[in-house]
Amino acid sequence: MRAGRLIAILLLMQNSGKLTSKELAEKLEVSERTIIRDMESLSEAGIPVYAERGVHGGWVLSEGYRTNLTGMHADELVSVIVGSPSSLLSDLGIASHYEAAVQKILAASPAEVSKGAALMKQKIHIDGAGWHQMEELMPFLSIVQEAVWEERLLKIRYHREDGIAERIVSPLGLVAKRNVWYLIGEVNGEKRTYRISRLLDALMLEERFERPADFDLAQYWEQSMGEFKQRLPQYPAVITFHDTVLSRLSKERYVKIVKSSPSLKTSWSSARVEFQGLESACEIILSYGSRIEAVEPAELRQKVIAEAKAIYALYGDL
Repeated sequence: MRAGRLIAILLLMQNSGKLTSKELAEKLEVSERTIIRDMESLSEAGIPVYAERGVHGGWVLSEGYRTNLTGMHADELVSVIVGSPSSLLSDLGIASHYEAAVQKILAASPAEVSKGAALMKQKIHIDGAGWHQMEELMPFLSIVQEAVWEERLLKIRYHREDGIAERIVSPLGLVAKRNVWYLIGEVNGEKRTYRISRLLDALMLEERFERPADFDLAQYWEQSMGEFKQRLPQYPAVITFHDTVLSRLSKERYVKIVKSSPSLKTSWSSARVEFQGLESACEIILSYGSRIEAVEPAELRQKVIAEAKAIYALYGDL
């Protein structure tokens, strides 16, 4: 494990330049003391690594200590590293291997290719976690993408819940969540998220903008999604369900299983859950047919029964 960490340190320093002991320790999940010992080992092994003192100091790898990966074009490299590892890689336990592979590819690539690929990764983020299976047509995606890459202001008109709005935004990046695309833009110093399919018009302006040096697209997206989920309304309920639907139920976007336990009925479980509202809870429960029963609250159970009776009224003569 230590040998792998030493290699990881070299790759990180080669790709990122100067790094402090604290930064390396956080990236590699070890103590700063361990990083200092590792640096001593690298130096003893003849690796040209040294420390710069002062407020802006850190560990530095001598310039020119790099190997080149020949035969790989910039577009090919971008296609490999532009996406972040999806939940599938995490499920398989190989997400860390993906990150290690990206670092090795960047480290072995010519400087100009590596720089361009890293810049592309800052402007396009792929979120593999699924929300929707289909998305509407997006005639303005190519214009938005060009504006993001060229760092030019974008004039957009788009649908909002309260009507149609028009804005001039600084397009900082694009995010794809499954096949739904979002624009992350800045308006008057405030970062906002726009769904590309809701754009009515998009015009790339001649004026350029200065991209914030400290803006991290992937980090912003993860933080934004966390805040969004916290703002969603919560509707607590108790249900029982057949164990065969647990896998599907746990992946429902608008259902959070708080606690589950075996039910009195064989192959069934009971659970305290949180829906996003009464209507949503009723629709989800009905979609599972006889495999889910609403227990509490009473209004949810009564609504499900009323809807079931209405359905029967449509087909009762069959």
